Amino acid sequence: MINAPKGTKDVLPEEAYKWQYIERAARETAALYGAREIRTPTFEHTELFLRGVGETTDIVNKEMYTFNDKGGRSITLKPEETAGVARSFAENGRAAALPVKMYYITQCFRYERPQAGRLREFHQFGIEFLGSAHYGIDAEVILFAHDFIKKLGIKDVTLKINSIGCKTCRASYGAALKEYLNDNKDALCDLCKDRLEKNPMRVLDCKNPKCKEITAGAPKILDYICDDCKAHLNGVLSLLGGAGVKYVLDPGIVRGLDYYTRTVFEFVSENIGAQGTVLGGGRYDGLISDVGGPEVPGIGFAAGIERLLMVLENTGVKIPDRGGIKVYVAPVGEAERSAAFMLARELRVKGISADTDYMARGIKAQFKYADKLGARFVAVIGAEEAARNAVKIKDMLSGEEKEVSAASAAEYIAARL
Repeated sequence: MINAPKGTKDVLPEEAYKWQYIERAARETAALYGAREIRTPTFEHTELFLRGVGETTDIVNKEMYTFNDKGGRSITLKPEETAGVARSFAENGRAAALPVKMYYITQCFRYERPQAGRLREFHQFGIEFLGSAHYGIDAEVILFAHDFIKKLGIKDVTLKINSIGCKTCRASYGAALKEYLNDNKDALCDLCKDRLEKNPMRVLDCKNPKCKEITAGAPKILDYICDDCKAHLNGVLSLLGGAGVKYVLDPGIVRGLDYYTRTVFEFVSENIGAQGTVLGGGRYDGLISDVGGPEVPGIGFAAGIERLLMVLENTGVKIPDRGGIKVYVAPVGEAERSAAFMLARELRVKGISADTDYMARGIKAQFKYADKLGARFVAVIGAEEAARNAVKIKDMLSGEEKEVSAASAAEYIAARL
């Protein structure tokens, strides 16, 4: 038997409705904010992620699925979507009216140890709002995330927010941080020793317990950001407070990718174990120019769908199953199969989901099967019904049975649905 590759998972028909619940909430929230869907390729040129995500990140260093195609070009399965959206805008969006508001639902790929809520092929819902440097759009993106989480029915989630400054003020912070980390260099993990030389802020994002212990006493970036960045952060916080959204100002939030500037944020849950981030994002004012586009600022977030499913399950949120069929048409014998087939067809033409028997089941077995499918009505056609050109219809909720003419059966059912 051939199994699915390690770190991948089938989404079976009986589970797909849960994914559709999240996707429906995502699309409905996007519509409220005027965001439209973008779909980018599953793979991109590797250079995009080297320039966009950053060579010092764990993603680029350890997790990318990279290969040479038959033309000798280095290709990477996308490990995240923001860089792809930035590339698409740089390539196609120069004449767009700003701001451009986009959302995506896509699969991504990272080679890492599979664990709860973290697979090698995983799925993301995210948004990217491009074109405005105003703090108001930062607040809007965070409110979008807040409304999406609320729409899903998830509670007990904490918003953590920080500013990591701009390139100018971050330089002075980087120098202070590097000086502090150099004093503790010997105790850092090997990867962080390398990060220390290339990008000291990446050390703050390390999950190694010893590194986390060291960085707990590191200088705080909020003590180093410039007046403009302080004003930007205060503007975001003021709008969030005015909208009634509670938050925690957390200088430890830096996010794991090199393109972030100024506002960064995470929504954190206590219900998914140590990896508590449900959704995270931030501003990236230099990303589009880094991948060859114009100087256009942006901000967005991404949420892992597998993680959202974990949170929904762990918090007891009941996801309604809108699938299944409304009517099961049960022929009693072989002679009635044609009539059952045509009634199922008539119901579908009227927009009513229907099914019928193709397994030569007895009538009792057909009722059991209809119950498993969640059918509201079972329409029985036996020899006696066929002789009278009639159909016996049973309401599976009330138990009521009624015989109607075959010609009016579809209309009778439609009226009761």
